[in-house]
Amino acid sequence: MRQYWLMKSEPDAYGWDDLIAEGEGTWDGVKNAQASNNMKAMKKGDEVFFYHSRQGLEVVGIMEVSEEQSPDVTTDPDRWVVVKVKPVRKLSKPVPLKAMKQNPTLANLAILRQTRLSVAPVTAEEWDAILAMGAA
Repeated sequence: MRQYWLMKSEPDAYGWDDLIAEGEGTWDGVKNAQASNNMKAMKKGDEVFFYHSRQGLEVVGIMEVSEEQSPDVTTDPDRWVVVKVKPVRKLSKPVPLKAMKQNPTLANLAILRQTRLSVAPVTAEEWDAILAMGAA
């Protein structure tokens, strides 16, 4: 069964355009236990929203998990993991954090309750609501 996720990245460090240029990216450097556990739960084929944090504060695109967890050699490979992701498509219009906060369907969205969580689960209902908000 497909799962849905949201992953945050600062666009000046690694943004949507960087992922597009690479064609497949390695999501590394996550040093939060809950976020890391979420990455460990990801399966190939899961869909992921790409969220620009700090600058933009908005969901900008959809990725797909292309490779499940492996050790993160950029940090402590015994503790932290990476996953690989591929871009699926850019949203027709970005979905700002402010708009997500105003949508009652998203009241329990993990990133609204735990604002510092960089990798978070998204329910199917939340996924559909954000998709609708990002449609042209």
